[in-house]
Amino acid sequence: MSTDRFLPPVAPEVLAEAVENLTARLRKKLDAAIEGCAAGAVRADDGSVTVRFGEDALVTLRPGPAGTVASADQVVCTCLLAPRCLHRAAVLGAAPLADAAHLPPPQSDPEPDPGSGSQPGAAPAAGPGAAEAFPRPAAVAPPNAPEPAPAALTAAQLGAAAALWQAAAEALAAGATAGGAVVQAELLRAAHTARLAGLPRAEAAALRVVRGLRAARERSGAHRLGDLTGAFRELLHTAGLLASGTAGPALTGTVRRAYQPGGSLRVYGLCREPVLSATGYGGVVTHLLAPDGARYSVSDVRPGGLARARGAGSASVALGGAALDHAGLARGGLRIAGATVSADGRLGAGRGVQATPLRGIPWTEEPAAALFARPAAEAVAARLADRDTGPDEAAPALLGCEVTVVGAAGEDLLVREVRADAPLLRLRAAHPHPELPHTANLRRIAAHPGLVLRVLGRPDLDRAATLRPLAVGPVPGAEYTLRLPEEWLGRADLGYDLLQGSHFPPGSAAAPAAAEGPDLLADSPLWRVRRLLETGVAGGRRAVAETARTAEPLTSYGPLRRAGFTAAAELATALAAEADRRPRDSFGRMTDPSPDAYAWAWLAASTHLAAAERSLVAASWS
Repeated sequence: MSTDRFLPPVAPEVLAEAVENLTARLRKKLDAAIEGCAAGAVRADDGSVTVRFGEDALVTLRPGPAGTVASADQVVCTCLLAPRCLHRAAVLGAAPLADAAHLPPPQSDPEPDPGSGSQPGAAPAAGPGAAEAFPRPAAVAPPNAPEPAPAALTAAQLGAAAALWQAAAEALAAGATAGGAVVQAELLRAAHTARLAGLPRAEAAALRVVRGLRAARERSGAHRLGDLTGAFRELLHTAGLLASGTAGPALTGTVRRAYQPGGSLRVYGLCREPVLSATGYGGVVTHLLAPDGARYSVSDVRPGGLARARGAGSASVALGGAALDHAGLARGGLRIAGATVSADGRLGAGRGVQATPLRGIPWTEEPAAALFARPAAEAVAARLADRDTGPDEAAPALLGCEVTVVGAAGEDLLVREVRADAPLLRLRAAHPHPELPHTANLRRIAAHPGLVLRVLGRPDLDRAATLRPLAVGPVPGAEYTLRLPEEWLGRADLGYDLLQGSHFPPGSAAAPAAAEGPDLLADSPLWRVRRLLETGVAGGRRAVAETARTAEPLTSYGPLRRAGFTAAAELATALAAEADRRPRDSFGRMTDPSPDAYAWAWLAASTHLAAAERSLVAASWS
């Protein structure tokens, strides 16, 4: 036996069924029983994991080939009450939730896609992530891809969406403080029903909420109240529109990442990005660009966490027999025959795919040079427009810009785009884990004010004028710029390459003005609405009602009206009033116990806040 403490990921429906089978008395003890289960897990040489409860109860988990517990018969307990016992439910409740992409498809799922075999650990297709757990690299779908025809939702889909809305409304009214294992199990059961009905986007949104509730209750360092608030907004928005029957096909999502024939392709490497998931997955995504500007990617994400993320950067590319690793692909290219491509641009490796390495292209040549020709403000405005029609957790596409280094601002790097009247931009580490070199590389760049460089990264659409850089390179013709080795082909991957002193020019240059302009997002009074919404997520409906009783609406939301955010003030006032509305009959019984009206009021305020903040973020880039 090993002393490793490890619980394998569990399918959501397995946990939901175990909790449902408990009696009311045992459900009250479930949250306390979950504590400490993970620390008591012991992994055997055959891959099974055991957790002992006293002398008479031993729970054994036997994960399948994919490393997940996907069926109820893979979890057994030796106690007399099994399988309806507290021990079995507690161990399942302590285990991490398996990603939908790593579970067997629903029975109604079509045939497996031809590219699925190349990416056994590919990230789920659906978050603002996520959420969410980890950043999902985005790619633009191939041009001229056929648009799916709108289809009416089936009765099963409408029923599943209505059940998911009800579970989400109940969880929101309870809040994270009361959102224990029983509340989470109701969400998981509704999520599984949505998956069987063919609503994968709704299922993914529910799983992000459950993971957020878990992190909040465990006081995990990865917990962010703002992320959980966004996850609730996405879930309620998706489930509400689906249940109303007015949703378009984009809200249903795709059950699996379907790969379609892509013919012959030529793609060139842009950069590689480490992927680190809160659920224990790690790996790399290499971003590619076709001559016509279409964006593709090759991913290698599997269980293994940080070690897997660090090592995958130089792992072989499993694509058509190409003798190339991800480091070589990021600075090289491929000619692919019989390509298979998913809707988000990921390349599959079916048996008929053949790939031949090509010479890479520097960022100074087309098609890569076009990424740096467009002003960043225009690119961000386009990303924000795309976000209005896509899921909140979808990571925005990469953009490039030429900047001049201003200096450090804590762990961030301040730069100014090389154009007239450009605002000050903030470069924030794409992956702040100390074992990854992002932060160290930004510190080295910050030590050279006036340095001119090209940056390829992903805009952070939740913060004003913030970019998450993935790679940097020298600016052609500039004197005070990076001096990278010739074999790096004019760029450094900030997640894998470590910049050294020899990569910087000698001497110094005049730094641009460091005066930072106003932060439109931070300086606006919208924080009052955000605080009210987050109070509801953390403490539930009762906490919002207490806010309404202790503060006068004119005092709380007067600054919003004076700043021109009249609609935000009205929606916040309506939310507080609805939270405090609990009508009772003459015997003290509630006459309207449904949380629907409260959930709709919360969703209205949250949706308006998100739209207002997007407008301010777009303005901060111009």
